[in-house]
Amino acid sequence: MIAMGKKREDRAKGRKTHVDRECDLDGDFKNPVRSFRDLNAGNVKEALLGSRYIQLLLSLTLIGAILRFYNLGYNSLWLDEASTLTFAVKSIPDIWQATTAGEFNPPLFYWAEHLMLTFGNSEFVLRFIPALLGVLTIPLIYLAGKEFMDRNTGIIAAAAFAFSPFLVFYSQEARAYAMMLFFIAFAMVFYFRALKNGSITDWALFGVLSALAFWTHFYAMVMIGALVLYALYELFPKIKSDVRSIQPLAAACGIFALVCLPLIIVTIQLFFRRSASSPTFGIQGPALIFATFEQISCLNTAYPGAGLTMIIFLLLFIAGIIQATLLDMNKGVFLASVTILMFVISNFLSYLIPMQPRYLICLSIVFFIAVAISYRILWSLVSSPAVVYGLIALMVILNTPVLAGYYSAYTKDDWRGFSAGLQKQTQPGDIIAVIPGYITQPFDYYYSNATDQTIEYPADTAADLRAISALKGNNTLFVVVTGDIQAADPGGEAMQWLKENTKSRGSITGIYLMSG
Repeated sequence: MIAMGKKREDRAKGRKTHVDRECDLDGDFKNPVRSFRDLNAGNVKEALLGSRYIQLLLSLTLIGAILRFYNLGYNSLWLDEASTLTFAVKSIPDIWQATTAGEFNPPLFYWAEHLMLTFGNSEFVLRFIPALLGVLTIPLIYLAGKEFMDRNTGIIAAAAFAFSPFLVFYSQEARAYAMMLFFIAFAMVFYFRALKNGSITDWALFGVLSALAFWTHFYAMVMIGALVLYALYELFPKIKSDVRSIQPLAAACGIFALVCLPLIIVTIQLFFRRSASSPTFGIQGPALIFATFEQISCLNTAYPGAGLTMIIFLLLFIAGIIQATLLDMNKGVFLASVTILMFVISNFLSYLIPMQPRYLICLSIVFFIAVAISYRILWSLVSSPAVVYGLIALMVILNTPVLAGYYSAYTKDDWRGFSAGLQKQTQPGDIIAVIPGYITQPFDYYYSNATDQTIEYPADTAADLRAISALKGNNTLFVVVTGDIQAADPGGEAMQWLKENTKSRGSITGIYLMSG
């Protein structure tokens, strides 16, 4: 009877459902590279030839590199990118001084761009670091997904990252968003490991990388705060039974605070300065939620097929959270709570400081990991590796129409084309007023009034325009204006002066030329 019982047990094991089995694209192959100690030419070659995950990840990273470096200098620098150059040309100490004096961005990205100026100040050079870090984030999201759930989640999330128009766009922008995302993704790899093993080393690395993210962009603090709050939730039962269990997390927070101490002091001062008056631009309230999901999933619903892409991604995101909850309650709580915390905090801040969906770029990590986990629903129905390959293919299919639209037209203000057109209309001695005055940064990158023999003045108010107009004499007054005038002149006096005293000479990608 014991033997018969044993046989029945063996048969039961043989009838184990596909829900219980893991989908392994590598089949029976065992990766010989388990740690740094295993790195040698033979093992690396065997891993490259035998592991589907490594082959897919390398392919996705290569494709991601092509998408991010293709036409990198095609778009003109727009206002924010030109502002990057304005700060990057300063010395290392002066960049820090600019931050303490009121620049609302930390200095790390500007320091990196300062070093890149060794190779010139072209659009390609200024965007090189974001593009490179955008590529390197692809394998990091694989590792993050792997640590959070499994290798299939990681590889599907990596595919979503590689082909995401939203992430391609910000990898081709000379701003700090791609660098912040890189450091947060890197930090989350160790964060997920630390939650599982409690390693002080992993927690310490999470603290260091989180600090680097904060030195890159202030809004990283919102994501870091959400991660720490969730960690306290998950570790609470252990802390309740043994208070010493909080020590590794406390060490991570201590390292973060130590590394960021000078910046934290500056941040508090800047926050009160920035929030002293109501925002004059940006998105406020619940509208931020829709705008963020729109951009993360499809960049802009104006692109062909983008609306459907957004709906499918949102359905997969919700399905992934539900599936994660069924597999492990804590994983579902993590995905939902971090998303909700990010939106609640951002909704509150949107009434104090200008808010844009790009500030929430780190939410794309949680979003695409949840999307990737949805594969397990199909896997429970169809026990085949085709499920994983199919989800990877779906990432390509959903994003291809949007990417085609993205690469076929300018996606930033065309200051290069505008400046060339202006030079054809001006005569020596003509006066050019640029309003608001800070758009002289992208304008002067492409236009030289010395070469064109014109006289250029910045303007911010109707009074400025009147004073500049009085100087024109027998020459023509040209006014360069963008939609930024609404933020710089919320009262509308400058716009009214333009309507009464100038006529339109045309526009290009949101840049308007008027004369009087």
